[in-house]
Amino acid sequence: MIRLRAIRLVIFSLFALVYAAPVRSAPNPCQPPAGLDEELSKKYPGTHIATLGDLEEYDRKLFRKDHDSHCPGLVRVNFFGDEKPTYAAVLIAGENPKRTAELIVTRLVNEVWETRSLEKTDGTPVVWREGPGKYEGMSEPHTIWAKYPVIIFCGYESWSIVYSWTGKDVVKTCSQIKRMKGLTRNCE
Repeated sequence: MIRLRAIRLVIFSLFALVYAAPVRSAPNPCQPPAGLDEELSKKYPGTHIATLGDLEEYDRKLFRKDHDSHCPGLVRVNFFGDEKPTYAAVLIAGENPKRTAELIVTRLVNEVWETRSLEKTDGTPVVWREGPGKYEGMSEPHTIWAKYPVIIFCGYESWSIVYSWTGKDVVKTCSQIKRMKGLTRNCE
C-alpha cells in the first residue's frame, strides 16, 4: 500500500513538473542578433526585415518548400570567407504596390557592424545562401567561380541574382531558377 502511494506521488510529481514548466516559444528566424537590429534601425529607418507574412501566398509556399521555416529576409552566410558574423538581409520599406526592397550584407568587425548595399528593387524578393562553386549567369560575367558561399537574391517567377565575394570586390550575375518561366531581371 505504501509502495503504491509512493508510485502515485512520483507520477503526480512528474506530471506537475511537465505542466508547470515554462513554455518556450520557437525562436524567431527573422530576428537579427543583438546589436544588429539596433544598427539596422538607425541606418535604415522605416524598414523591416522581410518575413513570410510579407510574401504573397504562392511565394510563401515556394519559399517554405525550398527553405522550410527559415527567414526569407535574413540569412547568416560566410560571404567574405573570414568566419566573422555576416548576414544578408532584405529590408522592406512601404506597402504594396509601392513596396521597395534593399539587399544588404552586414558583417561584425571589431564589434562594429559594417554594412553595404548590394541591390534595390521593388516588390518583396527573398534571400538565401548557397555553397561555393560554379554559377552560370545570363549577364556579364556569365560564369562566377565562388571561393566562398554566395548570396542568392530572388524575385520568385521572375529573376534571381547570385552575389559572390572575390576577395577584393562583390561580383554578381543574373541567373534563372529552374522553376522560373524564363524571365530575367536586368542586372545592370
